[in-house]
Amino acid sequence: MFPYEKYLRLDKFPHIWCTGCGCGIIMKAMLRAIEHSKIPKDSIALVSGIGCSSRTPGYVDFNTLHTTHGRAIAFATGLKLAKPELKIIVVSGDGDATAIGGNHFIHAARRNIDMTVIIYNNYIYGMTGGQASPTTPLGKKASTAPYGSIEPTFDISGLAIAAGATFVARSTCYHAVQIDKFIQKGLLKKGFSLIEVLSPCPIYYARPNREGTSVDMLRWYKENSIPIEVARKMSDTEKERKIITGILHNIERAEFCEEYRKLVKRVSKN
Repeated sequence: MFPYEKYLRLDKFPHIWCTGCGCGIIMKAMLRAIEHSKIPKDSIALVSGIGCSSRTPGYVDFNTLHTTHGRAIAFATGLKLAKPELKIIVVSGDGDATAIGGNHFIHAARRNIDMTVIIYNNYIYGMTGGQASPTTPLGKKASTAPYGSIEPTFDISGLAIAAGATFVARSTCYHAVQIDKFIQKGLLKKGFSLIEVLSPCPIYYARPNREGTSVDMLRWYKENSIPIEVARKMSDTEKERKIITGILHNIERAEFCEEYRKLVKRVSKN
């Protein structure tokens, strides 16, 4: 039995997540990754913004910050510069991270700031009313797109790679064991790491789009996910509407906070 209890604030339960939501699956995967990485609880700072995913810090026993909408990465950046010894984890949703928080996301990746960002991608703004997010699929309904979204969607992982992240991986809530392996690799990687997890929203996304239950959504993830090694051999047509999973990007380059401290040291000598 995995010792989840040692990482939880049990007095904050029961949680507020809807039945069938993927947030709990991702939170448990994160806790397993932390345990296997042997990172002390007091060395971790977990930062979030606003949304369903962003309730996670309230339930876990780390140094935690529940911040403003879209600003989780900005707070995390300041925290990393002030306390470079901390292992910084950001949990955020697709709307929180790539809409109102999009610029922070892009520039943290560009700077290669040492933090692990876990994005719960459920294609929708869940907690704030079911509005369309940057990842809502074309044609799918939302409270702000009652006749179906006409906007092209963001590829979150692709955006992170293009912006300069050094580690990028994608999984789904069906692949629960895979998630913690990717998070662990992200935690142990120096630089900006992104783990994108496709997560079911049974209320605000599934209901208006008649996607069925959470079980139906998990089954869809299973049937439509393709490992990156297989996807490389497929045509663009074959990959259409498929979820490419795996470690999508893994490189080495200078980390911002270390370079900043080098600059301060050099300037202070003058």
